[in-house]
Amino acid sequence: MSTPNPLERQNEDPSTPVCAPDPPIPTSPFPNDKIALVTPPIRLIAVDIDGTLIDSTLDIPTGNLQALRRAHDAGIEVVLVTGRRHRFAMPVAQQLGFEFCLISSNGAITRSTAGDLFHADMLPRDVARRLCEHMIEFSGCTVLTFDKETRGAIVVERTDELGSHIQRWIDKNRMYIEEVVPITTALVCDPVQAMFCGTVARMKPVETRLNDGTFAGEINVLKTQYDHRDLCIVDVLRYGCSKGSALARWAAHLGIPRSQVMAIGDNYNDIEMLEFAGFPFVMANASEDLKRNGWPVTLDNETCGVAAAIDEVLAG
Repeated sequence: MSTPNPLERQNEDPSTPVCAPDPPIPTSPFPNDKIALVTPPIRLIAVDIDGTLIDSTLDIPTGNLQALRRAHDAGIEVVLVTGRRHRFAMPVAQQLGFEFCLISSNGAITRSTAGDLFHADMLPRDVARRLCEHMIEFSGCTVLTFDKETRGAIVVERTDELGSHIQRWIDKNRMYIEEVVPITTALVCDPVQAMFCGTVARMKPVETRLNDGTFAGEINVLKTQYDHRDLCIVDVLRYGCSKGSALARWAAHLGIPRSQVMAIGDNYNDIEMLEFAGFPFVMANASEDLKRNGWPVTLDNETCGVAAAIDEVLAG
């Protein structure tokens, strides 16, 4: 479903007044001088949140904040693209201090920071119901999310198994969590997605079962993995839904070609987004699997890797 986005801005190059030809610009004897009105090589910057934009304090470091604000002030569109729910991502988004587009739930929801919905890609509830039944042996680590901001936005059967892995997430989202047994009872409308969470070892059979062909052409399975925390999150979305597809849709809406899109990420769920962007960057703290794709590697999330990547591209 689509509604007009009030944030849409024209991305026009500065016009040149019609007058006598300008005199030639003299060559500067100072190598560090910069010409102010240089057209930036990018018009859209897409940034992941966890493991990319924020550091271990869960806030945006000053360097990253300043770099994104400079880009915004230069007329470059900024979009945060995250696996988080929209509401859970908003405290981070609000730190930027300006209004922009937020792609959440791994591409399922595209909504402005003012709350205006641009696109929603829901998981059909009949698919979600069959999925929960297919994955019944993993019911203790199953989560359903819905696009609402009340209790029941997050549904689980119980939190004991989940709490041993993502207790901080549970604590921050407790007011939205509802326990429903069986979890399929909560499927009175299409959910945003299903999620399975646990240790890396626990999630391996989850991935195997999700990819056994039963739901071929109906779902997309995306993984976020933090080896240092022994944590793996497996998200199940509508077929074709990903950060990459949502970013492509948003760029097309703005009339920006992929060659002028920059993307920065650190995890497996960022792959489609990085593949789409003309300027992809991987964080130094990303897994070795992502680094082997040949994308440029910036600094890690503790040392403002986002700012370093943006500055490198804007410097030409």
